[in-house]
Amino acid sequence: MMALYGTKGSGAAAVEAALRMTGAPYRVVDAASWQPGPGLDELRTVNPLAQVPTLVLPEGTVMSESAAILAVLGLRYPDSGLLPADPAARAQSLRGLVYIAANCYACIGVIDYPERVVPDADDALKERIRAGTRARLHALWDTFADTFGATPFLAGARVGSLDLLACIVSRWSGARKHLEGSRPAFHTLLQRIEADPVVAPVIAAYWPQQA
Repeated sequence: MMALYGTKGSGAAAVEAALRMTGAPYRVVDAASWQPGPGLDELRTVNPLAQVPTLVLPEGTVMSESAAILAVLGLRYPDSGLLPADPAARAQSLRGLVYIAANCYACIGVIDYPERVVPDADDALKERIRAGTRARLHALWDTFADTFGATPFLAGARVGSLDLLACIVSRWSGARKHLEGSRPAFHTLLQRIEADPVVAPVIAAYWPQQA
């Protein structure tokens, strides 16, 4: 059985939805670096960085980084549809996963923790960093929407790994509100992903206040 480490409001939601699509057995450990307790203690034994999501595969292999986890699950369970069967479409899904990790996730880290970029920044400078990075993040989502087509989903005929990561990461830092105005068709796609019968209960569990 696989073990997924994560908590409400975290990127572990994308991985849990993917696990449900594979049909493979798994358990969830409520854990996060900002959440002291036995879950965090257990997480640190498998990943000293205490990153969430972290996934331990059945043979004991430890996976971190959402994009990598979603790619591995798609390769490990090809019948799940997490990655397209067509080589060209699969290549684009992998490209999209890395795009989100390298660009969008990176911006969100700066928005959440500007002091990591400028350790001695005062509050006014921190807000300038957040505002500039948020504008950059929203522009990156616009580029993503223009680059990756939906037929009817990003992965093709059904929800796949790229759909899941885009759906979850776009929930942060005001991206959804921005996309509603700048790329309404893509915003509708994200809503369609969230309405998928496998994805919807995961969203409700990770963001219960919005259910």
